[in-house]
Amino acid sequence: MLTFRSAQPGSAQPGSAQPGSAQPGPASQQAGGRMRRVRAALVVLFPETPERGTPQPQPAPQPEPRRPDAARSAGRRAVYAAIQVAAVCVGTVVLLLRIAGVPAWDSVYAEDQGVYLFDALAHPWHLIVPYGGYEEFVPRLVGQLVSYLPLADVAVPFAVAGAGIAALCALFTYHAMDGWIRSAWLRALVGAALILLPLAPIEIADCTVGSPWYVLTALFFGLLWRPKNRAGMMAAALVGFAAASSEILALIYAPLVLLRVVALPRWREQAVTAGWLAGLLVQVPVVLESYAQHTQRVTHLARPVRALGFYFHNVALRAFGWRVSLRLVEIAGFNGATVIVCVILVAVFGWALVTGSRQVRVFVAVALIMGFVQTVFAATVVPYATGGHSYNYESGSRYAAMPIMAMAAAAAVAVDACLRRRAIAEGGDRIPLLRQSPWALTAVVALVCVLALGWLPDYRYASARVSPWGYWEPVAERMLTACEHSTTGTIPTWTWGQGTITIPCSRLRR
Repeated sequence: MLTFRSAQPGSAQPGSAQPGSAQPGPASQQAGGRMRRVRAALVVLFPETPERGTPQPQPAPQPEPRRPDAARSAGRRAVYAAIQVAAVCVGTVVLLLRIAGVPAWDSVYAEDQGVYLFDALAHPWHLIVPYGGYEEFVPRLVGQLVSYLPLADVAVPFAVAGAGIAALCALFTYHAMDGWIRSAWLRALVGAALILLPLAPIEIADCTVGSPWYVLTALFFGLLWRPKNRAGMMAAALVGFAAASSEILALIYAPLVLLRVVALPRWREQAVTAGWLAGLLVQVPVVLESYAQHTQRVTHLARPVRALGFYFHNVALRAFGWRVSLRLVEIAGFNGATVIVCVILVAVFGWALVTGSRQVRVFVAVALIMGFVQTVFAATVVPYATGGHSYNYESGSRYAAMPIMAMAAAAAVAVDACLRRRAIAEGGDRIPLLRQSPWALTAVVALVCVLALGWLPDYRYASARVSPWGYWEPVAERMLTACEHSTTGTIPTWTWGQGTITIPCSRLRR
């Protein structure tokens, strides 16, 4: 039997506020409202991946047998995965062919030889070790794995690992730009820009020591991405960890990480943040150890004028390509060429900021600011690495990778947004628009031509990086021969970190 009790004086009713009850006060409500407004303002930095197409009505049941939707979907996923694997393989090969002179797979470049390989042979699995004042986890891990191969063959896996990591970063960038660029072709263009980066053959292409600069560039795009599935979240976390554990400059992304945490409070949105923090847990103790050992990288700071000059001369001037910039310097001089390129960049990105949507303006501003901050910070704390340039070499060219990629991505975002607006105005999609609208076709062709200014002449050229290293096989043979005549079972060899290092002959394989 149901009974109903009348409310007594002082009893609480649903929805009524009583003295002493835990109801939010006006101050709490105002604070909550302010936080919601802040999140609403910041979330434009992290756009969701748009839904492709619109739901279609289900067809009426047919009497004849039909292939199950699940099988059809699985088939599409398998084809899509195969295309991505093929794209990474093609990107790897394209990168391996970019080094002229001594092929990348016949030479072991810089620290790949003098630090990661020799340290792995002398001290197996000592991966958390400072070099240059910080930890370089991914190159050390690759060096450790390569050290188990026959000594004469290690040049190939070092080169393939460097090129493969760069190709994977290009694929990651393609996916990470999904919320910013609707056109898959334009996103592929941005991914290709990382593979065909004009300055890459000078320092970072086809070597493990250069791979963190590709990962650091991918991290910028990963911090602005909101992956929708576990595979995407795992990839974002892996990129965050690899970048932060291998390059101390990943710290400059701290403001973006903070903005992401504020704008996207859900845990599932913070995979890249978790990876970045995990990488710092590896990186920071090593940096502190280097200071305790007085082997820190930062010994003195460059003057602001020099750091700013490095940005304009080594990043802005090179934005349209290495050989294009050299030709401009021949015509107008170093400063004159820089002014010419900067005027063009101001015109292009000024147009994007004035005519673009809010999302375009945000991306262009963030891309340019973060590229500027990274370059100036690096040039300030590592002045000796940004010392000079010649016709085939530029000191510190690795610091230009992310800023130039950010510029290319910003231009693609602006063009994609224009195509989208035109398509909406025409009431159709963008592919017919390219056929029907001369303006839309001109915008896309102009973007491709500007990028091709650096891609085509700078695809393959000989830089100063190949001259001091030469072929690896004779070096390996000398080491193996020295072991055959060793009376101690060890051989000494040079290393960048300690001057000389002793390697057990038992670790060298034929």
